[in-house]
Amino acid sequence: MIISSQIFEAYLECPTKCWLRSRAEPITGNVYAEWARAQNEAYCEGGLKRLLAMHPESDRAMRPPISKNSKDATWRIAIDSSFRTNNFEIHLRAVEKMPSEGRGRIIEFVPYHFEFANKITKSHKLSLAFDALVLSEVVGRKVRLGKITHGDDHATLKVKLSFLTREVQKRIEDITALLANNSPPDLVLNQHCHQCEFQTRCRKQALEKDELSLLSRMSEKERKKLRSRGIFTVTQLSYTFRPRRRPRALRGKQENFHHSLQALAIRENKVHAVDLPDLKFDGTLVYLDVEGLPDRDFYYLIGLRVGNSDGAVQHGIWADDDEGEKRIWAEFLDVLSAITDPLLVHYGHYETVFLKRMCDRYGGPREGSVAATAIEHAVNLLTFVFARIYFPTFSNALKEIAGFLGFQWTGWPASGLEAIVWRHRWEASRDSTEKQALLDYNREDCEALEIVANSLVDLYHAAPTDPKSSRSDVVRTAGMKRESLFGFGRIEFELPEMETINKAAYWDYQRERVYVRSAKKPVRRRPPTSAPHYKPKPNATIDYPRPSCCPTCKSKKIYGHDWRHKTIIDLRFMKHGIKRWITRYIIHRYRCQSCGSNFRQSDSRWTAAKYGPDLIAYAMYQNIELGLPQLRIDFQHEQAVRIKSST
Repeated sequence: MIISSQIFEAYLECPTKCWLRSRAEPITGNVYAEWARAQNEAYCEGGLKRLLAMHPESDRAMRPPISKNSKDATWRIAIDSSFRTNNFEIHLRAVEKMPSEGRGRIIEFVPYHFEFANKITKSHKLSLAFDALVLSEVVGRKVRLGKITHGDDHATLKVKLSFLTREVQKRIEDITALLANNSPPDLVLNQHCHQCEFQTRCRKQALEKDELSLLSRMSEKERKKLRSRGIFTVTQLSYTFRPRRRPRALRGKQENFHHSLQALAIRENKVHAVDLPDLKFDGTLVYLDVEGLPDRDFYYLIGLRVGNSDGAVQHGIWADDDEGEKRIWAEFLDVLSAITDPLLVHYGHYETVFLKRMCDRYGGPREGSVAATAIEHAVNLLTFVFARIYFPTFSNALKEIAGFLGFQWTGWPASGLEAIVWRHRWEASRDSTEKQALLDYNREDCEALEIVANSLVDLYHAAPTDPKSSRSDVVRTAGMKRESLFGFGRIEFELPEMETINKAAYWDYQRERVYVRSAKKPVRRRPPTSAPHYKPKPNATIDYPRPSCCPTCKSKKIYGHDWRHKTIIDLRFMKHGIKRWITRYIIHRYRCQSCGSNFRQSDSRWTAAKYGPDLIAYAMYQNIELGLPQLRIDFQHEQAVRIKSST
């Protein structure tokens, strides 16, 4: 199997995409993927023209043969060179041959990559390192340096490739093992799916198989752990949720996110609530949604929806270029300042970063003003949803939750990535239709945000006061029945075949326990007998009374928490001799309901030793004062115990 640059780049994004490309599977189409491919091709053509303009024609060469003898070639820049060696195939748009400087220095070959993105990721560097590794085999020397021309400013980044070679070789081994298998790898949806040309195909298969990767927040480590337990689908995961009481020390903190509860909400198609937050919207609601180009850290559209329901007013503040960003920020502050007691409401981290960056770039409103107060106390609705309310959706994205609540987007673009495509198209054509489409998309995002906010408020106000009683469309986890994993009862199987298997297992159990009557009785093995252990009876039992209050906070709300007993062997010196004396202490432990502290009786007389103080003193007297050996003292004690037990 030949590993090309395209296959290596696909593996960096997704193993399934790599396998599908190697088999030339038909693509299902993706607006962003098609646009990015065309954009990068156009950028590459422009980058080559700029590179060629920097060198005279005598230093250029179109598709020259490059080999180990190319050090004597006269060209400086080679364009559109293809290489194939062993199991690798690459196509380099440009290769630069840097002449040696001074005696003893070798000629360096430098591969070029062209990326239209303004931000270079590690995947871009690894792709360049792969091409450099193949080129090094062709020219017979190490390629230590590569260059990436990227961004709107056509900046050139020099990449030292020696640090990436080992990782590239490891990826090549993984790709070789992947392509040697005739069956595709396990289907896993990831963050790249929204930019992939196989998105529709993979999404359809994942829904048919009910894959765990449909839950967007689940990591690979968590999926691997669930598979080791025999859980492979979202439906199976939904049956593992068990409502638990939280420890008292954690009741004031936020609950962890439960994938099993998310799966349960999807299976039952009902909203499940761990905690219904009390959203108090005091003031005039201003729903904020911002559109931008993350690649350039540029914001071009600020959408504001002021008020609720039919009386709401929509503001779409548009910027034509980077210089207009400052202007739309000033207009945004003016709109806020003109509203009486505004309360900014947004969804997600993107708008939080926007507000912070704009204040840092162009300055915030005057301290203490209406706009400054609104920005400082902006409400992020996602914080009231995450790990508290579980909608029957695969993620907490605004579009999924609003879609569940009945909202529908009417046109194109239909996602944030498609909005990026439409913005670039508008910058190239300045078509008013494309601009209006972006304004409509932003307006509908604000409307969806309003629907989600109103839904969260309705959930809280419509919830019954008793957490154990639930609405028909909302399930409170506090009111769910706590089922024990080890309790007796009839098992409800999801598949009827599993019930047949369970019955067959019970038949085997009965067959192994059946005894058939015969002339010869079966000989049953008797448990081994051991010598009886002598336990002397106590002469006295001491049980201390219950304390009147807690020694820590002096509260009288105390209750018995635990108890144990301890036996002390001692001697009692009497008028006519010495007698063995055994005392049994009953030790109670109490807990305070007010402060939660544990304590025992303060006037306890037992010790950690097995023997009492009189017996210890008597043994020391015989050993030290009378000079008896320790073994003889022990022998006398054993003899006394035997005599006592025989009588």
